[in-house]
This record gives sequence, structure tokens and C-alpha cells, in this order.
Amino acid sequence: MPNRLEGDYDYIVVGAGTAGCIVSNRLSANPKNRVLTLEAGGLDNWIWFHIPVGYLFAIGNPRSDWMFRTEPEPGLNGRSLHYPRGKVIGGCSAINAMVSMRGQAADYDHWRQLGLDGWGWDDVLKSFKSLEDHYLGATEYHGAGGGWRIEPPRISWDVLDAIANAAEQMGIRKIPDFNTGDNEGSSYFQVNQHRGRRWSSARGFLKPALKRPNLRLETGVLVDKLIIENGRAVGVRFSRGTETFEARAKGEVILTSGSIGSVQVLHRSGIGPREWLEPLGITPILDRQGVGRNLQDHLQQRAIFKVSGIKTLNEIYASLMQRAWMGIDYALRRRGPLTMAPSQLGIFTRSSPDHERANIQFHAQPLSLDKFGDPLHDFPAITLSACNLRPTSRGEVKLRSAAPDDKPIIAPHYLTTDEDRRVAADAIRVTRKIMQQPAMAPYKPEEYLPGPAVSDDDEALAKAAGDIGTTIFHPVGTAKMGLPNDPFAVVDARLRFYGIERLRVIDASVMPTITSGNTNTPTAMIAEKGSSFVLADNR
Repeated sequence: MPNRLEGDYDYIVVGAGTAGCIVSNRLSANPKNRVLTLEAGGLDNWIWFHIPVGYLFAIGNPRSDWMFRTEPEPGLNGRSLHYPRGKVIGGCSAINAMVSMRGQAADYDHWRQLGLDGWGWDDVLKSFKSLEDHYLGATEYHGAGGGWRIEPPRISWDVLDAIANAAEQMGIRKIPDFNTGDNEGSSYFQVNQHRGRRWSSARGFLKPALKRPNLRLETGVLVDKLIIENGRAVGVRFSRGTETFEARAKGEVILTSGSIGSVQVLHRSGIGPREWLEPLGITPILDRQGVGRNLQDHLQQRAIFKVSGIKTLNEIYASLMQRAWMGIDYALRRRGPLTMAPSQLGIFTRSSPDHERANIQFHAQPLSLDKFGDPLHDFPAITLSACNLRPTSRGEVKLRSAAPDDKPIIAPHYLTTDEDRRVAADAIRVTRKIMQQPAMAPYKPEEYLPGPAVSDDDEALAKAAGDIGTTIFHPVGTAKMGLPNDPFAVVDARLRFYGIERLRVIDASVMPTITSGNTNTPTAMIAEKGSSFVLADNR
């Protein structure tokens, strides 16, 4: 028999990632609400969770990363990708790129057009603003005084300025802010930092709330399944080491474990496609076909160009003296390369004139390496990664076995539609065109990846995209919002689970379609709105 966790709770929040930290904060703001938050990872008591460049050490480290992998992907010519997910309070906001990006107004207006009332741009803008503590202060588009700190980058690079100038020469304007609803243009990314330190959801929302006596956080606990009685979620079963526990909620159970983790809990609970669960020995209690389907992710195509006559991080990092100075500069001023997000300059544009709004995003970096975790190249180079912002390929997440500690099957199905392959080919053409502009000529850019041997025809470019493509860590959509007549909808517009009372999902998995940019800030917005739904519906 499982042990009963002592305490009487109104809400159980499963997962203290980006969304879970915000939900925990908002629900516990009322001292009458007793909130239990369960997190499988640990505390963020490691220096590399706080120094911005620490993502280099956190991603791919079992201390901070779940170390998932995709299945071999046919669209990537049979390659399997590392699929990082944060394993710590703050979740992916503790190890991600720190880029503060809302996407485009049209993304959310599309959600509203799908019948999801309350999710249009004007609706979500209020939630974005209420979250923020923006360096510009309170404006038409930004908020001040919230827990989500946003600042400009603390370092710039001449080579990135040259790329922005090159983009301008081919008609891509420079803009001051990507987050006003239309992000077409180039700019330096705004980042979730405070004075040169990473600002995670845990730092902004969870830690301040832990001072409240009505919020309890348990770390290092792995939730196995939901407890469902008479069609209602009444609690969860979880383990710590060899011990098993149960905790019960009088109000709601709220899944905030992300597009991978929330699906795992639901499937182990017998909720999902019957044909997936029964072969694993799991008795289905609700055959909900959408749980684990509709996986969407941004695939980045990492093009690399050698340059000369201009500084990049490759040659700076190669010098022991320069590396020492980087440490000193950070220690004294909280500036320099140690404050860098993985990408500093962004470019949003169209892969072809067929698109009515920007459909590809470039992440420009003053460095290059063969793959994440490898050393920087020993020659000066830049990386210009193009992402298809609105892929039409759809993947899936499902259990490998019923064991809670077994890694899931993740199959994004990248580049499996003709549309995605066409956008991938066009994106490489746009990349090459940027590098051919007069602003880049003084630096003699030489294509290293995909390489000059790759011809300009569609098939060759699409294959090359499969060779150089990798995830940019934006999985969404595996428990999507939808109308009751949608057989693949999992939650309604107030994030209530179809078919099970007192259960909600509040994380990136509820996105019906992916947003046009980095997905961490939209996930925070979903948590802000979802929390307001919970409080209003239980008033």
C-alpha cells in the first residue's frame, strides 16, 4: 500500500517547470488555497543554472536534463537527436536559450479562429503584460513589476551587426522589438536575465511563493499516475526512491509537466489511445486519441560559414588568456561572453513570396561547432540557423513501457510533408542570399555547412536540411486545446480535460498549433491564463 502524504490540499501541481512555477505562485497567492507542487528534478543549487552560458554544461548532463532522444527520423536521413528537457525547478527555463519571444499576433488570432474563445492576440497580450518586469517599463506592449524579468543582451558583436546589415540590404528591416505582434525583421533578442544572471521561472515565481505556508514543494519525486475515482481526478501516486506515496486534492489536479512529461503521466494513468496502452499492459480508463499526438517542434538548420577579418567566439575561446579575461569580466561587471544566450541576433522573414507573414526565424551566432556539446571550431566562423516557424509535420509521444523511469518514444516526424521540405530548401536559399550581400563581402564568408557541393535544386537542399537539421527544443501540442467535436482535442479552451472532472493541463502541450518563435514565453503566458481559469472556476 502506498504511504499517504500528510497534509490536506486543494490543488496538486504536477511539475515545477516553466508553467508549474507560475501556476504554483498564482494559486497559492490566496492563503486559503493549500497547494502541493511535485517536481521530479532537484533544486537549482548549481552555479551553471545561474550563469547564462551554463546551458553548455546543463544540456546533456543527467543532473539537469532528462536525456531523452528521438527515434531515428526518416526526414533527418535516419538520425536520432538528443531531446533536452529541464530536470530541475524552473524546468526548461533553467537550461534554455533565455530568449523572450511571444510569437506573432496572427498565431493567437488563429487559435481564436479555431473556436478557442479568449485566446486571440488582444486576450493573451494582457497575460503577457501581467507576467512581465520589462526593462522598458510599462508600455502599450510590455508590463512592469511582474515576475518574468526581461532585459537587453549585455554583449554585442560586429559580425552579428554585419549580418543584420546584410539582411537589410535584401529587404529585411531592422526593428527594435520582436514582441509587438509582428516580428518580421532583425533585432537582438531580449532575454530572461537580471543583471547578467539567468532569470528562470523558479527564480521569478516559485521561490518567492515558497515563503507562503500554504505552498509545499516536494522535489526528487516521480509522479507515476493520477488517481481517478468516478470519473474525477482526486490525487496522484508518486515515488521517492523505493517508497511510494499518494497525495489527494479536494479541488483540482493540474498537469504542468510539459509536452513530454504530461503525456507520460496521462498514459501511465490509462488515459490516451487505447491501441497504444493495451500492448503495454495498461488498462485504458479513457480512450482519448489526442493524448500524445499532434507533436510539433521547430527544426533548426544549422548553416555554418567561415569568415575572416572579424572577431568570433571561436578564436577568443581558443586563447587561455582570453578565457581568463571572460571570467574576470563576468565576475566584476556581469558582462561579456559568459552572459551570452546561445543565439543573440534574430531575423524573421519569409522563405518565399508565397507566405503572407514571416515563416522562418534565423538564430545568428558568432561561433560554430559540429554539434551541441562539441568544442568550438579552430577557425573563425558564424552559425546562421533557420527554423520553419509553422511546420506542417506532426509527430507523437508515447510510452516505451509502463515503468515510470523508462524514457518515452519521441517521434517528431520532421520534414515528412512536402510543404516542410519546400520551406527547408527555400530557407537554405535565403541563408545563402544573406551571406552574398555586400555587407558580408569584407569578411569573405565561405560556406562550411551544408557546403558548396550541395546544389540549388529542391531535392538536394531538402536532403541537406535533413543532414544539418536539429531540434531547437520547442515541443508543443501533445494535449491540444480544441472544441468538443474535435476527436483529437484533449482540453477545452479553459484547459479542462475532456472526460475527466477536476483535471487540467496547463503547459506547452495544450497549444493547438505552434507559435512563430521560441516557445518558453508563450508557455509562461498559458500558465498565467490557466491559473486565472482555475481560480475563477473554483471561486
